[in-house]
Amino acid sequence: MTSFPFDSLSRLQEELDRFFGKPFAAFGLTGANVYPPINAFSDAEGVVVRAEVPGIPADRLSVQVEAGQLTISGERPAPDYAKASVHRRERQFGRFSRTLQLPSDVDPGQVSAECRNGVLTVRLGRLAAAKPRQIAVRTA
Repeated sequence: MTSFPFDSLSRLQEELDRFFGKPFAAFGLTGANVYPPINAFSDAEGVVVRAEVPGIPADRLSVQVEAGQLTISGERPAPDYAKASVHRRERQFGRFSRTLQLPSDVDPGQVSAECRNGVLTVRLGRLAAAKPRQIAVRTA
């Protein structure tokens, strides 16, 4: 049976809507299946990035800042299923890497990273010139 010509156009429109609604999802840069999931926000002091990395030892995590980008990488060890029958395997394992573009006012010399309860928190300070300054007003 021949499909109605508008079915193909409708599918194309849906794909275009999905692409333009979340353009980076099509390139694998963000979305539900990207690991590790992150939240990034900025405040008066700088930028904070939080990544969910449960079950990954700190010695298997790497945080690098280079050329205006933050890269979080590491490796989740593969479970040993040698004596088991696997019914479902949804958790990913192996090597991973996420790179984020940083704002231009971030100071690469002011970076700290802490992993607690499966959440990696990376704090990046702002350049001194980018921080708000209080200017004293003198009387004449």
